[in-house]
Amino acid sequence: MNKIEILKSIKDGLKIKEEITRFAKEGWKSISEDDIQRLKWFGLFLRNPTPGYFMQRVRIPNGISFSYQIKALCSIAKNFGNGIIDITTRQQVQLRNLKIEDVPEIFTIQEGVGITSIQTGLDNVRNIMGCPVAGLSSKEKVDGYSQVKALTKYISGNSEFSNLPRKLNIAITGCSDDCIHAETQDLALVPAVQELGGNTVYGFNILVGGKLGSGGYRIATPLDVFVIPEDVVKVCSEIILLFRDHGSREIRSKNRLAFLIEEWGEAKFRKALQEKLNDKLTPSGVDLRSNQKSEHIGIYRQKQSSLSYVGLKVPVGRIHADKLQDIALIAEKYGNGEIRFSHSNSLIIPNVPDQKLGDLLEEPLVKEFTYHPSSIMKGLVSCVGIDYCHLATIETKSRALQVAKELEDKLPDTESINMHWSGCPAGCGNHLVADIGLLGKKIKQGNEVVDAVDVFMGGRTGIDPKLATKVMEDVPCDELAKVLQHMVPYHTREKMHPIKGKKYKRNWKKASLAIPLEESSSSEKIKPRNQNIDIKPLSYNTEDTVKILNSKGWKKNSDGWLEKEISYD
Repeated sequence: MNKIEILKSIKDGLKIKEEITRFAKEGWKSISEDDIQRLKWFGLFLRNPTPGYFMQRVRIPNGISFSYQIKALCSIAKNFGNGIIDITTRQQVQLRNLKIEDVPEIFTIQEGVGITSIQTGLDNVRNIMGCPVAGLSSKEKVDGYSQVKALTKYISGNSEFSNLPRKLNIAITGCSDDCIHAETQDLALVPAVQELGGNTVYGFNILVGGKLGSGGYRIATPLDVFVIPEDVVKVCSEIILLFRDHGSREIRSKNRLAFLIEEWGEAKFRKALQEKLNDKLTPSGVDLRSNQKSEHIGIYRQKQSSLSYVGLKVPVGRIHADKLQDIALIAEKYGNGEIRFSHSNSLIIPNVPDQKLGDLLEEPLVKEFTYHPSSIMKGLVSCVGIDYCHLATIETKSRALQVAKELEDKLPDTESINMHWSGCPAGCGNHLVADIGLLGKKIKQGNEVVDAVDVFMGGRTGIDPKLATKVMEDVPCDELAKVLQHMVPYHTREKMHPIKGKKYKRNWKKASLAIPLEESSSSEKIKPRNQNIDIKPLSYNTEDTVKILNSKGWKKNSDGWLEKEISYD
């Protein structure tokens, strides 16, 4: 057994809460290494970059919270932490620089407003994700949020689910847009329709075995099971228990549900689930998701009459508690006090009446965290980075912002593109499912060790998921904006993510090509790598890039733009 399994066999992680008051009196140095690990069952992480200080990961099911909860979190961040709050790619928040001496009081404050950090770390079901506009969108055919709440309530604090072989990520969505990367989840429920007894029934298809870390992106396997909303808790619970009882507990890098699915295959896993339920399973229905992607940033009509929701971009997900507290006040003033977090480092203020919408848009904070970010900033996502995570190899958030701002200046008219940063192969920034994914690393450049990235393209989730392709590696971060400046104008999401039967005509302004060739003189320092015979790494030299595009059918039109018509049948 590995060391984590040994410590779990000695004491269930949930029992560590009984010891926290003692730890608070004796100080962090009194806590044993095993108990440092067990504290993760309550979302407390002692990070190597900040000795003596803990990060707390707060569970926010479906990313849906209320102003009084946000005010409490902001107060904790300011009074007990460093005043910074991070919005994560699992729709939850992280507080930093907390002392163990203050944790009992912090827990009391959080419990008073109905929030918790229970089971947000190590071998547990992590925060359950869902569409951040659940219950608001007219395109939604089935309610996912009710199921997220019900399943969260059932597993939280339940010792049946507190000793899994590894973490388990779950998403439940009724959204027709690809907004939560369902194919990356260990267990995902996506909207579907099935004919049952001559009636049209809306529910969910089940996907299992997706992941991003532990060896890269594995696309979740369709289980060929349709479940009605009323059965979600029962069916999901049995899937979790199958993983608990049969998942590997040896090498931790091979302990995710994905490896059990690989070992057993879909048919055996499905049969085992049917035996656990002692009931016949319904085959999967018609997947109701479209091939469109949405971060839900912008102003959108709700299905409720005369109401809208406003999605605001929080660049790389980091915000000061003072500002988030003021946003909570804005949500009270113009909406119903709800604040929703999305996986894309953004937040949503719902239920804004028509007569208040104009005034809301004039609020200074709404202009700062804008509802109409640039095409570069809108899809920018970053993990925490080396500042607070011992696994990260580079500082991702500041690097991501710097590169994005440089690209905004150089490419003001580019099409929308998702650019995701991860500081290590664990992939918390979801870099393998982005238009452009950036994986941090260190490289030697002359006599110096510098921050660098490998560049991936074309990863995606949804009804036609695809693995990303590494197109460049060892790109120094200080040169990255210059490199991406040559790539981004020629990236076509429609070509990489085609919709059957739709034609596309794509143009780029001639101005985007006016890049001095001497700026590319350092290209010999960067080693492109081709891992797919159909995709060749792009040259950093603009003239060479245009030649490549010409050879593939792209031609300048009368306005000096590059243009090509593509048809997908």
